[in-house]
Amino acid sequence: MSEPVTLPLYMRRDAFDPDPELTAARDEGRIRKERTPFGLDVWMVSRFADVREVLGDSARFSNAQRNVFSVAGMPALSDEEIKRLRAGNLLSFDPPEHTRLRRMLTPEFTMRRMRRLEPRIKDIVTEHLDAMEAAGPPADLVSAFALPVPSLVICELLGVPYADRADFQRRTGKMLDISLPMEERRAAQLESRAYMAELVARTWAEPGEDLLGMLVREHGDDLSTDELIGIAGLLLLAGHETTSNMLGLGTLALLRHPDQLELLRKEPTRINAAVEEMLRWLSIVHSGTFKVTTTDVEVAGQRIPEGELVVCALPAANRDPAFISDPDRLDIGRGDMGHLAFGHGVHHCLGAPLARMEMQIAFPALFERFPGLRESGPPAEFRSFTIVYGLRSLQVAW
Repeated sequence: MSEPVTLPLYMRRDAFDPDPELTAARDEGRIRKERTPFGLDVWMVSRFADVREVLGDSARFSNAQRNVFSVAGMPALSDEEIKRLRAGNLLSFDPPEHTRLRRMLTPEFTMRRMRRLEPRIKDIVTEHLDAMEAAGPPADLVSAFALPVPSLVICELLGVPYADRADFQRRTGKMLDISLPMEERRAAQLESRAYMAELVARTWAEPGEDLLGMLVREHGDDLSTDELIGIAGLLLLAGHETTSNMLGLGTLALLRHPDQLELLRKEPTRINAAVEEMLRWLSIVHSGTFKVTTTDVEVAGQRIPEGELVVCALPAANRDPAFISDPDRLDIGRGDMGHLAFGHGVHHCLGAPLARMEMQIAFPALFERFPGLRESGPPAEFRSFTIVYGLRSLQVAW
């Protein structure tokens, strides 16, 4: 039997809040070593200014060199196998390789391009609210609304058959769950890659009007098949997993802060500010990707040698009192304060405009359709051992 996984400090939460020990480490200004569930030691950075410094400096804090570390339970891979598995994954590269890939995708994720999707996103939200209303209360908001809406949006954007959603959601769940044995997570990753390879092969044969089809038509000479597989896999995973958890957790946050929900109802024009504040306050991505120091560096007075792993504790950074006053209070009146929920620097989330639009549409529609929405039945179940924080279930009635 494998040993039970201990949750590392940078992933620990107390419901909506970072663990008190994590908050204390930040407030002491200390950068400390933590042990990951994979048997590796990392330097944990948790203050807003320090996290911003690390994320903004890809020359000294590399994404590409993470692959030199061997993880317990992972089979040894040849250089060629590693190269194939990394191909197309923007999170595994630094400039200029990262810049080349991102430049091909950026035009599809501008706000102007997202506006073309707006009518369809509204239809998808309405369809799922209609289904909830028709089925009647109670309902699990996660399975009935928060998960399927972003899943259908990203499927249509990429060109992934929505009928395949149960399989890719199952695989994603395993890949992100650090409590599972590494062999099981690895098998899910390979299964996902095989699925994406089939999808890319079909797209090469007959490119459609979706994003994958665009990449084949416009950049087919510049992208290898492995790169297309990697791009598609990353966008599918990130495109449904993050926004769905924001919708579930954000709904619960508003229900448990009725003053903020009432303010949003009275002044619906606050929705953009509300989304930004929820992004900051919830910070569902615990840490983003690990970084590797490319030289000896000093952060907050702490010397970190070359070749060491660094992790950024995003929930702690976004609640740093040096960044924002009264940081533990949810206050939709703040507006966008420059939070780090989407990261910072060259790896700032490519899909941020899409995620924002989905939330700006979905939250108002949900509370307008069900003005009496409330928690009902078993208490909401938080999920702790996943790379993206969120809820397993949220039972509601109206």
